[in-house]
Amino acid sequence: MKINQQNLRLQKWVATVSVVLLALKFTAYYLTHSVAILTDALESIVNVAAGFIGLFSLYVSAKPRDEDHPYGHGKAEFLSAAVEGTLILSAAAIIIYKAVGNMIHPAALHQLDNGILLIAISGVTNFAVGYVATRKGKKNDSLALLASGKHLISDSYSTLGLIAGLLLLYFTGQLWIDSAVAIIFAFIILYTGYRILRSSIAGIMDEADGKLLGRMVKLLNRNRSENWIDLHNLRVIKYGSILHLDCHLTVPWYLNVNEAHQEIDVLSKLVKDEFGESVELFVHSDGCLEFSCRICNKQHCKERKHNFEQRIDWTLDNIIRNKKHQI
Repeated sequence: MKINQQNLRLQKWVATVSVVLLALKFTAYYLTHSVAILTDALESIVNVAAGFIGLFSLYVSAKPRDEDHPYGHGKAEFLSAAVEGTLILSAAAIIIYKAVGNMIHPAALHQLDNGILLIAISGVTNFAVGYVATRKGKKNDSLALLASGKHLISDSYSTLGLIAGLLLLYFTGQLWIDSAVAIIFAFIILYTGYRILRSSIAGIMDEADGKLLGRMVKLLNRNRSENWIDLHNLRVIKYGSILHLDCHLTVPWYLNVNEAHQEIDVLSKLVKDEFGESVELFVHSDGCLEFSCRICNKQHCKERKHNFEQRIDWTLDNIIRNKKHQI
């Protein structure tokens, strides 16, 4: 819950800054009448909408679980990221339309120097806020914060290119450069929107996170207990910043209920020490079978039926299968 509150406070700053920068960029547009600057201003409308959508989603995801939402409200973050990605794609399409029209019928530009200064200030601010949001989003595993941060950093990069194009326009006087710069950065914005939309859909559909599972597999192999004969059917589902992990752990069949539970506690502590307290584990313990002896290297086992032959290392491929490992 503490992490969710941290995410919520930071998103409030993201939303507030986005409103200030929106006013700054439209001021720059009205001073210059540059379609390239309009590109930046239109994207800032998306920033404002996305900032407040993200704020609402983090408010919802921070709510405790209830009878209607036994796994919590974390999925709201994926929905907000999907809306943000869609808004970014829409803004990019509008920018391309406006830029092409301006290339055919170019408009006179004014006060480019003042416009460039205002845009530069907004770019630096965007990068600073985006950097903080991205770092905190990765640390707290918040897709809403991560989406906002990446969007702001992408916006600052496009602003840097925009300034370069405006400086070129300022010194050459070639009006077509204004529209060309707008079109180039509209396609960059399109790619950013696609990536955010893609990650949100993956979360909504509970797509397996290969990178996260890979970290989990390495952690388990490094710290494998001799009583952990086998581990399979490993699955991880994300609900905002909360990870729900379930798996089947095979232990010696003669362990009593308390002893088997102690092994599960060790596994739980190992995972939470690595991934944080916002992890919920559901571990089903299985008793070993006769064929398990061949992959079990437990010392001094009085119930052994076969000699140990080979340890099977857990991999991303075999640990997710719903089947006990055997030679």
